[in-house]
Amino acid sequence: MAASKKAVLGPLVGAVDQGTSSTRFLVFNSKTAELLSHHQVEIKQEFPREGWVEQDPKEILHSVYECIEKTCEKLGQLNIDISNIKAIGVSNQRETTVVWDKLTGEPLYNAVVWLDLRTQSTVESLSKRIPGNNNFVKSKTGLPLSTYFSAVKLRWLLDNVRKVQKAVEEKRALFGTIDSWLIWSLTGGVNGGVHCTDVTNASRTMLFNIHSLEWDKQLCEFFGIPMEILPNVRSSSEIYGLMKAGALEGVPISGCLGDQSAALVGQMCFQNGQAKNTYGTGCFLLCNTGHKCVFSDHGLLTTVAYKLGRDKPVYYALEGSVAIAGAVIRWLRDNLGIIESSEEIEKLAKEVGTSYGCYFVPAFSGLYAPYWEPSARGIICGLTQFTNKCHIAFAALEAVCFQTREILDAMNRDCGIPLSHLQVDGGMTSNKILMQLQADILYIPVVKPSMPETTALGAAMAAGAAEGVGVWSLEPEDLSAVTMERFEPQINAEESEIRYSTWKKAVMKSMGWVTTQSPESDPSIFCSLPLGFFIVSSMVMLIGARYISGIP
Repeated sequence: MAASKKAVLGPLVGAVDQGTSSTRFLVFNSKTAELLSHHQVEIKQEFPREGWVEQDPKEILHSVYECIEKTCEKLGQLNIDISNIKAIGVSNQRETTVVWDKLTGEPLYNAVVWLDLRTQSTVESLSKRIPGNNNFVKSKTGLPLSTYFSAVKLRWLLDNVRKVQKAVEEKRALFGTIDSWLIWSLTGGVNGGVHCTDVTNASRTMLFNIHSLEWDKQLCEFFGIPMEILPNVRSSSEIYGLMKAGALEGVPISGCLGDQSAALVGQMCFQNGQAKNTYGTGCFLLCNTGHKCVFSDHGLLTTVAYKLGRDKPVYYALEGSVAIAGAVIRWLRDNLGIIESSEEIEKLAKEVGTSYGCYFVPAFSGLYAPYWEPSARGIICGLTQFTNKCHIAFAALEAVCFQTREILDAMNRDCGIPLSHLQVDGGMTSNKILMQLQADILYIPVVKPSMPETTALGAAMAAGAAEGVGVWSLEPEDLSAVTMERFEPQINAEESEIRYSTWKKAVMKSMGWVTTQSPESDPSIFCSLPLGFFIVSSMVMLIGARYISGIP
């Protein structure tokens, strides 16, 4: 019997989408932007201490290889010839920091994730060295001094991990965000791997001058970072190297964008003033500001949006960053156990259709935009005896929407022209209750593409359009029309405002919980206390509360 004939679809482009919660590999038709196949693997997060968030770089790398192999197998089952895959793009969680040994290829410590808070005391001591009238860090990088960005994470590794210190002394250490680690490994690793990053990822390190598009000597000296461990900075769309192993050996890696920039490209927000909001582990609203750096007066970041070719101009964006969005659903699943899968949250919320006055501020890693308040912690307030897990589930979804409203308000004030609608993408947008809530709370329509994988699509577009690949045109007339689903506000404006103002009250109550002098900053204090201490303390508090309340 003759072998079945492989389908001919024209040039295909693959995209690695390495996020905080999972890794995926997706393959698109470059002529129609149709998603043909994909595979996804969930990534483990480790919490070795309060406020610390880590991941295993080798697990991340293995997950990428697994996703590529499984997707290629699925394409084979569909009779699609993988030799038609002409390029691969990389999109990644930003800021997450890896240091590895260039001689052995081994990571020298776990990846310190963007959500990690261990560097708060470092941030506070560094902030005292910045003159009040000359915040050169923000003026050069567009970023506030925060635990969020890579420079302080790298500083912590240099101060606290002997293996890192020794490798730096012996000129063996390489630093990178996840994109750098993956590209170096996929292009050969110890056997000639390419150590590079792109302008979007570099702009999230706090070591990169977003005006000159170079690593900044003054910033590296301020943070005490040796410049020789930094990757070469390239554009977001050019051939960096070739795959050196696996089913796609020999295919060029030719696109690289931080995940939020990739989503901006995938949503085709190429014009000044176009914006998108991505709902992932966190929530990220980006507005294209064209060739101009716009600095925010309302708590937003100025960042590099993309540079789609070595000789192409750079585009900038204003960004509102929310630390906890999809992560709150994972917390309800993994920590509280009130749902068994992330999809269940919609069912629980639908049962009640309201939070019944319960408000959830998921400030697990402090508050990001527009507050930049590291002392905040998560609270659930407005509880009554009537409150149940369905109300808490609904409040968790509302929290994502309220946080988006806060950054959208800041964006509108900075830009001066309010958005007439919000383009959205990301895994959480499949939740119809969330999308309707978002329209109600913003009081503008929410518009969602029928193919929600815009982050991966953006990376694929950058890879396919690269010089030397040239299978994906980014000319406006060649871009495929996208089918959209639209959610209109269904409540009146007054009710929307009342709910939002109550949320703001809850946010104020979440602030000021933690200082660097508090026991939280030294987990060993808790570890050294006997269990009896907590039991006795709890009894004393309970007796005191009963006494104050007049309860015998």
